[in-house]
Amino acid sequence: MKLQINGEEREFADAAVPFTLAALIETLGMKPDRVAVELNRDIVARARWPETALREGDKLEVVQFVGGGIELRTQSRR
Repeated sequence: MKLQINGEEREFADAAVPFTLAALIETLGMKPDRVAVELNRDIVARARWPETALREGDKLEVVQFVGGGIELRTQSRR
């Protein structure tokens, strides 16, 4: 099955049938609680991923949230 993910065509030869959004996220090795997915321009709620079957040519935008940033320290001045 060929899917377009973040503008890049990817092929999943050994995809289970039906290949669901939940299975895709697992296959990509992403943590589901840190991911948002848009499928064919519609955001899909995480609760619907196990029942959302993917089809040949679907276009997905997958965003993974990453923690981090700078550490702010307060300094006491005397």
